[in-house]
Amino acid sequence: MIAIAAMAASFGTYLLYSALVLGRRGLMFSRSGPHREHRIQGWMTQAGMVGLRPLELASVEVTVFVGSAALAWVIFGAIIPAVLAGLFGAAAPIAVYRARRRTLLDEARDAWPYLIEEMRLLTGALGRSIPVAMLEAGRKSPTAPMRAAFEAANREWQLSTDFGRACAVLKESLADPTADVVCETLIVANEIGGSDLERRLAALVDDRRTDLRHRKEAQSRQSGPRFARWFVLAVPLGMALVGMSIGDGRGAYRSSGGQVAVITGMVLVAGCWMWASRIMRLPEQERVFDR
Repeated sequence: MIAIAAMAASFGTYLLYSALVLGRRGLMFSRSGPHREHRIQGWMTQAGMVGLRPLELASVEVTVFVGSAALAWVIFGAIIPAVLAGLFGAAAPIAVYRARRRTLLDEARDAWPYLIEEMRLLTGALGRSIPVAMLEAGRKSPTAPMRAAFEAANREWQLSTDFGRACAVLKESLADPTADVVCETLIVANEIGGSDLERRLAALVDDRRTDLRHRKEAQSRQSGPRFARWFVLAVPLGMALVGMSIGDGRGAYRSSGGQVAVITGMVLVAGCWMWASRIMRLPEQERVFDR
């Protein structure tokens, strides 16, 4: 029984990791090709996990799984609720990194219109060269990850004077769709020249500002539902704790009917949370020039 539960827990952790990180919707194992590895690395870069290997993230999940399962075992005294609680706990680190990734991407979306406008002014009115304008504007980035990425690109430019390699470093460090588009636009303009760079950058600024405005409007409309979604977690947990403290509540949880109620409640809470997260998810811009 314990071996079967351990196998189920391992497979469940794999399903949670592959669904939340890789976006996989199937149940079959598959080899991880270069494109998938590149996608995983891009996701981790966007979440600020630079230098962290997927195996290290998996070890954190296993540790949280064991702790959550042990706590649930102490409370409910049964293997299935403990395994389910361990799976939910193992998803917590990924959820934290997903929230951090969304925060970093939102900060980058806020910053890019101003950075592109600064590049447009430097290359136009002030007559800076395209590489110098990009790197000089990047030093004024409002977030530390963006400044670090532009600094890495600046070091590559100082060493090689190869603008394409500097942009490749910037794209790899940011893993941001807007960064890809800006870098490719500047690379083409730097290689073939032309007088329409200012117009293209101005159009890109307008596009980014429009997208940013629509996203903020959608997020403001979702503020109430997002706050209410937390009751999906808070109310059942509070009722469970209150029930345990009344009379023989702890013993009732360990009965057969109590175990069925606990398992059903856990599954329903997880399903409602995932369903609400999916319908409120805003579309993300796909990376096109990420190679």
